[in-house]
Amino acid sequence: MISNKSKELIYLIILFLFSISFNQYYGYLGINPIDSFFSFNSGYDTLNGHYPFRDYWTITGPFIDVIQAIFFKIFGVSWFSYVLHASIFNFIITISTFFTLYRFKLNIDYCFFYAFLVSILGYPSAGTPYVDHQSAYLSIIAVFCFILALKTDSKIYWFLLPIILGISFLTKQAPTAHILLIIIFLSIIYFLFNFDIKKIISGILGSTTIISIFLLILAVSEISLTSFIEQYILFPLSLGESRMQFLFPLEFKRIILRYKLIHLSSLLLIIVSIKMIIKENKYLKNNEFLITLSLITSSYALIAHQLMTINGMFIFFMIPILAGFSHIYYIKYFKNKNYILYLLILLSISSTFYYWYKYIHTRDFMDLRKVNTRNAIDAKILDNKLSGLRWITILYPTDPKKEIAQLSKAINIIKNDPKNKIIVTDYQFISVILSIYDNSPNKYWYPYHAHPIKNSKYYKIYKNFFINKLKENQIEIVYLVKPLWGGDNAFEIYLSKDCLKKNKITEIMDSYILLKCNDL
Repeated sequence: MISNKSKELIYLIILFLFSISFNQYYGYLGINPIDSFFSFNSGYDTLNGHYPFRDYWTITGPFIDVIQAIFFKIFGVSWFSYVLHASIFNFIITISTFFTLYRFKLNIDYCFFYAFLVSILGYPSAGTPYVDHQSAYLSIIAVFCFILALKTDSKIYWFLLPIILGISFLTKQAPTAHILLIIIFLSIIYFLFNFDIKKIISGILGSTTIISIFLLILAVSEISLTSFIEQYILFPLSLGESRMQFLFPLEFKRIILRYKLIHLSSLLLIIVSIKMIIKENKYLKNNEFLITLSLITSSYALIAHQLMTINGMFIFFMIPILAGFSHIYYIKYFKNKNYILYLLILLSISSTFYYWYKYIHTRDFMDLRKVNTRNAIDAKILDNKLSGLRWITILYPTDPKKEIAQLSKAINIIKNDPKNKIIVTDYQFISVILSIYDNSPNKYWYPYHAHPIKNSKYYKIYKNFFINKLKENQIEIVYLVKPLWGGDNAFEIYLSKDCLKKNKITEIMDSYILLKCNDL
């Protein structure tokens, strides 16, 4: 008979090896340029002392760039260390699920079962570092921290909670802000009935710690707090109204049917919460009610976030998490009804297989669902830093060799030009394999969504930032490698025509020679 301690170690090793290797496999299979290289270039820039908010405009969090820079520093600049970043976070959400369920006294075999399913449905949908995935995982870990604070009565969780939320917010504002509001609201209810000054002080200390570290990093990196607020808070808030349009109308088909398996996995938690409301006059004093409510509302927050991001599906990792907690409350409230447990297990297995096949195996998040990935070729042809990456995109689904040949030609032109230049492209690996700084004033090029256009009240702030970077880096020429998801005029819309002389270089490449003009 194997003891729980031995099982714990064995399961830990299996989860570690599987969650990393499974994500490594899919992180090497196919790409979508604007998404796949999202932090490849910015992580390299950060490694070399070119920082977000100071050196380039960004509305996405700096945490993912800093972590990627650390991975590049430790493991070298390569596709392996890039994907490993995502794989480690796949393990982090997996093992967090395992230990949280275990702290709730669920049988260790079931803890392993649900955590294993999370490792399949987590980061592999993207495979490479991506802010929506990483902030969602960190947000859910914050929820774990909150419910463990209620379950264990330990003050350490109140200290860690704001730190995890702060890191999550510095990865991406949403869904962190939505989860933060849920936790604040439920924490207020908790402390109204369970006032404990030591726990409150622990939370304040945690908040002070993460804020102090953040402000220290800004000071050391010479990043203006004003720039951070303008780029990361104020401008994204101005986009909120347009994002809300994707949430509405609240149709049954969009909200319920599309996410039916998530709703089904949380159904037992909803039933338990309703039973508490009916049977207990002071249900708000019941920590179990606050725990179930936090899990339910967090899943709804992720559904809302999924609808507003207009990205490929990635929140189905919540199904085994919700099923795991449903299992816990099944034991407490429905112990004699075995069919419920069988249904939970069946739901978990079938939904994992369904979403794995439909979204992960087909590389749906990379827009490759109708592409035969067997046509992929080794990106080592471009550079050894991309060795092992099986290159295929939606742009050239049947002829990846042609895409790579065109890119190789464009890269050689850039390489042989000694002038001070900017590289404008969704293929944000070019400057990395050339070991140069691309001088880009943007983390990525997506007008309106990533940086302001003329009808935005932040346009003047952005344009001043944009022009200052051109002057500061003494830019002589701009190379634009097409196509760009945000439009092939992503650079020229910010300068008057008399500032630019446009030349077509190749089928996929234009250049802009910068001329003396009023803007410059």
